[in-house]
Amino acid sequence: MGGLLFTPRLPAEAVRAFREKLTPGKVLRLEEASLTLTPELAQLLQELLGALSRGEAVRIVPLEAELTTGQAAELLGVSRPYLVRLLEEGKIPYHKVGTHRRVRARDLLAYLEASRKRGRELLDELIGEAQELGLGY
Repeated sequence: MGGLLFTPRLPAEAVRAFREKLTPGKVLRLEEASLTLTPELAQLLQELLGALSRGEAVRIVPLEAELTTGQAAELLGVSRPYLVRLLEEGKIPYHKVGTHRRVRARDLLAYLEASRKRGRELLDELIGEAQELGLGY
C-alpha cells in the first residue's frame, strides 16, 4: 500500500518527553537537514507518537492516494467483497482504471467518519430509549 506502517511500541517516558518539545516554531535537525515545525506538523507528530507509545499500529496514507479494493478493505477492517458491495451501492465513491476499482483515501476516510458518527447517534438513541423504559442506562 502506498503509505508507511509503524507498529513498534515506543518507550512511553521517552515519547512523552519528546512530544512535549514538539511545538510550532521549533526546529528538528537530523545531521545537516533541518525542518521548522508548523502547527499542523507539530500536531501530526504528537498524535503519531502518542499512538505509537500506546502500542497502536499507525498507517500514514496520503489523502489523495488511490487504493485498490484490497487496500481499502484492509484500512476499513472489512472483507474485500463487503467493500465492493459498499462501492456498488454508492456508499463510497470510486472510479475504474481499466476493469479495476480504485478508491481515494479521502473518500474512504469520509465514509469511515460518517459511519462512526451514525454509530454514535444510534447508540445515543438506544440509551435514550432504555432510559425512557427505566432499564437503568
